[in-house]
Amino acid sequence: MEGILLFLLSWPASAYKKMRNSLQFVWPGILCLMLLSFEYEVETKSTIEACNSSDSCPSLLSYLLPWDSKVSEIATRFHVNASDILASNSLFPITSSSAHQILRAKTFVKIPIFCSCVDGIRRSMSTVYTVRAADTAASISEGYGGLVSGEQIKILNSINGSNPLRNGGTIVIPLPCTCFNNVNNGGTAVYMSYVVQRRESLSSIAAKFGTTISDLKAVNGFSEPTVDPGDIISLPIAACSSATLKWYDESMIVPNGSYTLTASNCIKCSCQPMDITRMRCVPSGLAVPCYNLRCKQSNLIIGSECVEHSETACNVIQCVYRGHRGGKILSSMKNSSYLQCPDNVCHRRPSCWPFSAYSEDPFGMSPKTSSSLPLPVSKASQKTSAFNGRLAPFLINVLQIFLFLKFILYFLI
Repeated sequence: MEGILLFLLSWPASAYKKMRNSLQFVWPGILCLMLLSFEYEVETKSTIEACNSSDSCPSLLSYLLPWDSKVSEIATRFHVNASDILASNSLFPITSSSAHQILRAKTFVKIPIFCSCVDGIRRSMSTVYTVRAADTAASISEGYGGLVSGEQIKILNSINGSNPLRNGGTIVIPLPCTCFNNVNNGGTAVYMSYVVQRRESLSSIAAKFGTTISDLKAVNGFSEPTVDPGDIISLPIAACSSATLKWYDESMIVPNGSYTLTASNCIKCSCQPMDITRMRCVPSGLAVPCYNLRCKQSNLIIGSECVEHSETACNVIQCVYRGHRGGKILSSMKNSSYLQCPDNVCHRRPSCWPFSAYSEDPFGMSPKTSSSLPLPVSKASQKTSAFNGRLAPFLINVLQIFLFLKFILYFLI
């Protein structure tokens, strides 16, 4: 220190003047860097749900991709199945190449997780990260889209000067989540942990996800409708539930705009944005062996429906999914009567008599049929069958004439 002071005292007056003039141009940049540094270190808010049980619930994470990523890479990052990511984001069909689909940076992706009760609060602790050579707590936080802070990673994993991040080591990534009993305003809901982005407000977020400011304030316990970039809030996403569908030994909650696969991937159940009170289950159409897709004593398969018209009523007959047991898919017929056929249900459905084996295809691909199901026949194949039916007798007659002539010639010669 004394050496530095002696060095500065030995400077001529002209050097001090030149340094002072230089600082006049440099100090605004230094001040900006200091302000940016201060902004970066500001702590963000996060909604926390207290709990005292060992149960878990389905939950969602909002993930804004920090860089281009394959679906399989995202699945590995969060320790979930690639097919579950596709389902949560309503990406279909699922093929062998779906997991290799590349999603671009800044794409919004919903990540499905199970929210547990850990040390008295709701959070997910199932994600484990393998440290790489150049990793820091801040860079790992960035890779998870700000769902976890670098400080949270350090505290949970006891990262400090004597216990630094080590290449090849593993750490636990604590991810925020909430359950709130999967209920919101008396209806079924799945809660998504959402990271507030720059220039977003509670009003814009509410409009984006079809909710209200007052609802978001109530869920998150806000006294004022103000949020800052990096804050993590809970968003209630309306969902369809199987609780009222009389399913056998199966419970399912599907968020609005998503689907899920069940019964060994044979059945696809979705929650439609326009009708969250009705879960629609149909054959998945995936290349897996599926049986019992048809309702008993009917030509209707699961998910299809037909209409009976009468002078006084409109009767809709549906083949509905009822769960699965021991590899067997369960279904039953459901009748609904209306004084007048609803436009959104009946007018687009085939008549029940004669029964139609297949209604409109909801996915643009035909379901795999078992040997017990009648195969649909196109008009072209019907014409071919009719032609073949007329051709067969003609060929038989020609053959008979040929044999008769051959028999006559045999005796004449």
